[in-house]
Amino acid sequence: MKSAPAGAASAMLLVGTSTAVSATVADYPVFAGQALRYALAAVILLAVVRRRALPRVRLTPRELLLLVALAATGLAGFNLFLVEATRHAGPAMIGSVVGAVPLVLALVGPLLERRRPSPRTVGAALVVAVGAAVAAGLGSGSLPGLLLSLGALACEVAFSLLAVPLLPKLGPLRVAAYPAALSVPMLLAASLALDGTSALRLPTPGEAAAFGYLGAIVTAAAFFLWYDALRRLGTDRAGLFAGLVPVGALLTTVALGLDRPGPADVAGALLVAVGVVMGLRRSGDTGRVSQPSEVAVDREPAASQASVAS
Repeated sequence: MKSAPAGAASAMLLVGTSTAVSATVADYPVFAGQALRYALAAVILLAVVRRRALPRVRLTPRELLLLVALAATGLAGFNLFLVEATRHAGPAMIGSVVGAVPLVLALVGPLLERRRPSPRTVGAALVVAVGAAVAAGLGSGSLPGLLLSLGALACEVAFSLLAVPLLPKLGPLRVAAYPAALSVPMLLAASLALDGTSALRLPTPGEAAAFGYLGAIVTAAAFFLWYDALRRLGTDRAGLFAGLVPVGALLTTVALGLDRPGPADVAGALLVAVGVVMGLRRSGDTGRVSQPSEVAVDREPAASQASVAS
């Protein structure tokens, strides 16, 4: 997919579909199920890396630490915080907090790159965050629920920020594949600690189909598309598309006949769309893509087609 905005939008809409699909595996142990999902994604992504015959890279200790941190926070940690948050707060409040991801990325991303946040992008990210919160329902919850939701927000931000220094050398395929593989033992350990050996059971055919979708589409394809867009658009502009996650969840819920959208759902989706359009409009201080990202694009010219085909 040559269009970075289209790739970012597709990635976040696909991630949003996981909410409705995950409801079909609610009876399967959570962390063991996530381990299955990421294991499948890692196998697919590593197979694409091998098929593309990408040049071998030697990881430095810093890069290995970043990959482990990305797996521990953006993948395993996010799931841990999210599951615990649901014990103390409703999904609406959790979605509202996590919906602030675009705003955080618009502020923090440029600062890490030693440049000023674009006022246009920050304003657009604020609109997107409000839209995501409206679409999520602005629910209520307890203080522990709020703190755990903030933990999930931090992990979701780390999912992008920790990948930025890795993308120029490793490219989006490896950055998607390596943390997915590293998160599997982390999630299995959490599953054994919290659920015991009874968590390690074979999924039913229906559960297997759901995990197949989550692993191949929501993780392997969506993660690659997201990291590819991240290096092309920059953290702040790519982060705008994170607001599409609740929109994807809404569309999937309607498509599966699980619920009907209300006025808040429609208003939130419209706000997200307005914010994304605002943020993607180029001005003198926005829309810049760092030079390392441009170098990385040249190193993997056909990776996008290979991943989507997988």
